[in-house]
Amino acid sequence: MQDRFNPLQFDSAANRRRFLQFLGSSAAVSWSGSALAQALEARKHLPDPMVWAPRDVNNMIATPKDAINVFDFESVARKNIPPAHFGYMASGIDDEVTLRANREGFQKFQLRPRRLVDVGKVDMSVNIFGNKYDSPIFLAPIGGHKGYNPEGESATARGAKTGNHLMMLSTQTTTSPEDVMAARGGPIWFQLYATNKFEVAKHHVERAERAGCTAVAVTVDRSGGRNQETLFRLRREDTRNCGDCHSTASGGGGQRIETKGRPMYEGADLAGLANIQASAMTWDYVKRIRDATRMKVVIKGLLAHEDAKIAAELGFDGIIVSNHGGRSDEAGRSTIETLPEMVEAVGGRLPVFVDSGFRRGTDVVKAMAMGAAGVFVGRPYIWGLGAFGQPGVERVLELLRTELMAAMQQAGAPSLKHLAPSMVKRV
Repeated sequence: MQDRFNPLQFDSAANRRRFLQFLGSSAAVSWSGSALAQALEARKHLPDPMVWAPRDVNNMIATPKDAINVFDFESVARKNIPPAHFGYMASGIDDEVTLRANREGFQKFQLRPRRLVDVGKVDMSVNIFGNKYDSPIFLAPIGGHKGYNPEGESATARGAKTGNHLMMLSTQTTTSPEDVMAARGGPIWFQLYATNKFEVAKHHVERAERAGCTAVAVTVDRSGGRNQETLFRLRREDTRNCGDCHSTASGGGGQRIETKGRPMYEGADLAGLANIQASAMTWDYVKRIRDATRMKVVIKGLLAHEDAKIAAELGFDGIIVSNHGGRSDEAGRSTIETLPEMVEAVGGRLPVFVDSGFRRGTDVVKAMAMGAAGVFVGRPYIWGLGAFGQPGVERVLELLRTELMAAMQQAGAPSLKHLAPSMVKRV
């Protein structure tokens, strides 16, 4: 027997189509009604990921101090940065569902603040692997900083030094790790694209360790190709000759690996490699990396609690819950939604860090309350770098610290240890 119609159960898409058909056919509907129908029809499309940034390009900030939030830097960076470079940094992949999910995920959690707590003094400091930082806001690895500002990673490092932030350097850095260490004036981490050739991974790790890096984060979420549509579209607007700045080294499969201006590849034997992906990487591979270095070894790019449990059981030093800022796969799930199960899976055996989509102090509070040991921020500091160089990086990080302190005070947490899972509710 067929169920009776339940008005609470319906196909919203089908009803929207019927409504639009009615608007389009009704004689009582004027042209403005037809325009309304078209507007409603357009809402079926996924929202533009740039919705998170200001759109008034005629009223951009003139100095870093003019910024009210980190989004104020994006439009200035878009103006300053060549289209192809901006597109590379801004893009997700395919429909950019994961890119949007990383921001939208924070809206699925509410804070439950505690009152009548003395928050006259707030301690935001953290101790990671024996080093103390003034806040849990860390700089995620992003390649090619000189594509956004001529001073590149050195400017970023000096900006990180001002607020005593942990910085992680990308394998695709355009500045040597030695120079970045000198600019930061303290220990940095190194992010590793291992490739399918262990000798290349070993070369990178040894170079980073000699330079003074204290930890290596092995990226495990680049096992295949990616369709970066935003990059491809913006690259069409770029009239420069890419060969003036970019070159490649021989690889296999008729493809190339870019090495010009990439210090980490100096002296590395890339024969037989087609790209920097690590499609053949296994747990045995990352254990070999651990055996090849005295640095702490962190696994970056885990999204399943089963993998987090394995990392803890194998004795790795930490994990980073990451979807590469929506740049590696189109799984569609935000890292903030993934974080709780990862923390539960490791059971305190190792620190759990998280990145992707963090833009506000309240974002950081939610993650720390859920059990994160620290939060890596990526695109915002690149917006600052592209907009104003080192002062832009400094201001972005300052704004995030200011927001974090206010959010902790409002939550009733005088220190990070006072942030507890009970302060966050899923809605």
